[in-house]
Amino acid sequence: MGGQTYEGKAEVKNGVKRMIFTVISIIIELAVIAALIYFAGQKAAWIYTILRIAAVVIVLYIYSEHNSATIRMTWIMLVLLMPIAGTLLYLLIGFNGYLNVMRKRYVEIDKVLLPYLPDNQKVIKRAGMRDGRLKGLMNHIKNYSEYPPYENTKLEYYADAEEGFEQQKKDLAKAERFIFMEYHAIEDASAWHEIVNVLVDRVKAGVEVRVFYDDMGSLGFINTDFVTRMEALGIQCRVFNPFGPGLNLFLNNRDHRKITVIDGKVGFTGGYNLAEEYFHRTEPFGYWKDTGLRLEGDAVQSLTITFLEMWNAVNKEDRDDKDFSKYIPAAAAERAAAKVWEETDQKAAEEAAKEAVAAEAPVKAPEGAGNLGFVVPYADSPLDKRRIGEEVYMNIADAAQDYLWIMTPYLILTDEMTLTLSLAAKRGVDVRVVTPGIPDKKLVYTVTRSYYNGLTRNGVKVYEYTPGFCHAKMTVCDDLFATCGTINFDYRSLYHHFENGCLYADNEAVMATKRDFESVFPQCRDVTEEYTTGRNAFMRLEQLLLRFFAPLM
Repeated sequence: MGGQTYEGKAEVKNGVKRMIFTVISIIIELAVIAALIYFAGQKAAWIYTILRIAAVVIVLYIYSEHNSATIRMTWIMLVLLMPIAGTLLYLLIGFNGYLNVMRKRYVEIDKVLLPYLPDNQKVIKRAGMRDGRLKGLMNHIKNYSEYPPYENTKLEYYADAEEGFEQQKKDLAKAERFIFMEYHAIEDASAWHEIVNVLVDRVKAGVEVRVFYDDMGSLGFINTDFVTRMEALGIQCRVFNPFGPGLNLFLNNRDHRKITVIDGKVGFTGGYNLAEEYFHRTEPFGYWKDTGLRLEGDAVQSLTITFLEMWNAVNKEDRDDKDFSKYIPAAAAERAAAKVWEETDQKAAEEAAKEAVAAEAPVKAPEGAGNLGFVVPYADSPLDKRRIGEEVYMNIADAAQDYLWIMTPYLILTDEMTLTLSLAAKRGVDVRVVTPGIPDKKLVYTVTRSYYNGLTRNGVKVYEYTPGFCHAKMTVCDDLFATCGTINFDYRSLYHHFENGCLYADNEAVMATKRDFESVFPQCRDVTEEYTTGRNAFMRLEQLLLRFFAPLM
């Protein structure tokens, strides 16, 4: 890594050592438990009998879950084929009691935070007048994730993460009140150091700065003293779900979000983390393709709420916020107060509601701003059993009439998603999927390719990005709406991770997204025909086996 210091290399080495130690520890724990059960079973047949009964009970429980049929079938087969190992894996990954502990924390914080979000039913109606499909999409997101649509938000699309990063530094330098940053991965190298220089300057100016990162996502990038060093600089820092030995942990659910909020007025999100390869400072997998968004205006409020939820729910030992109003616009505070007062003072609630409705009246866009359209930032959580990320993608595919273009680094789909994309192609929609030409994880890449045939034989076109690895997660449809965010088309993102995305419609950013796709297609290899008819018997067998374990990846 060019320009990295000796200390930086040591930190990466230590991070990798910690990851290896943790993985080995967990494997040893599983092996010891399995061995104890096995040898005990040799001495007492009744132990095996209990295990078989338990396996049947678990299978019935899995079958009754409101989950994807593909995921349920994988777990059922594993438990029936390997009662001991399968049961242990399910208890560790598929059913973790620690989830209930985390769920309670998030429910409590959401009771306080989500009322700050505006209802914006008038915005939904105006979107529906523009196109009925928008009303359905926005209603779905609002009803099942609480996140509303907004007008009066200027949106800028970045076809290259480096462009977004450069603008991000400029906006950070202008912060006056607070800076919130939440990322799956932070690498303690040159790009992050440039950010830190700006953050330290803002701290000296009296700005409140908070940084939040996922421990597993940053393994190999930073050392364990990262939080201490940030705190010493005046930067508040928290880590999500520290990666360590132990079976009853929240290990399989990671924070995959990428959010920056500046003063509640400007926000950034997209596919890129704060690591070197995203900005072409290193190229371990060829040219790294990633994208991002800059939001300025009302919709930033949803990004603020998303960050505050994670910051305050991550650890019950932390000192959490008591007053959110200083981070939320006054009108939103009034709406939240109205919902609280409603239980005790109906008259006060009605007055507050009237003020809130008045605050929601459309604001005239500034001259020269053009058509701002509609913007819907939203978040997805593995704790609420609501698959907003997957459902938004499926709703878009259902709504597509002319074309639907998709870019994703990983393509590991449920049968339901495969069927939805296939049906869109069968009714004449131009459905295209862009995946990497150079993988970052070869095993996952092979699994991704195993899904090509199920799509291509139904009319979906598949392209592989030849310059390198495309990490962008985005869609564009019918020149009307598009999405960009952190949500991959795979089980990890759709079922296991904390994610965030942004739906935007009827504005220039949609067309900028389309133009980006149009510039990418000539750089891709069209593999549609190859994977429709060209697979040999060995490839089919290999892909079949990998597909079986895909829901666990």
